[in-house]
Amino acid sequence: MNISSVIVIPRPEQVDKVVASLQQHDGVEVAAVSPEGKIIVTIETDGDRETVQTYEAVSLMDGVMSASMVYHHKEDNPEAEVFVDA
Repeated sequence: MNISSVIVIPRPEQVDKVVASLQQHDGVEVAAVSPEGKIIVTIETDGDRETVQTYEAVSLMDGVMSASMVYHHKEDNPEAEVFVDA
């Protein structure tokens, strides 16, 4: 499983349109929208290829001026139990 955080900068007049488009995309969640119109999204996918494809799709959405990945985490086995030896 891959989890990424992306800051999306839309055209000022298209913030609502971009937010609506992002909300329709599988694996993408809008976490916040700043008063200036910057959009923080998370992307959750099963693998690296899907992460890249989703990031590229977000970057190329109509109304998006830029998208910058600011965080990425890869969990090889998210269902594995973690044991702490006390």
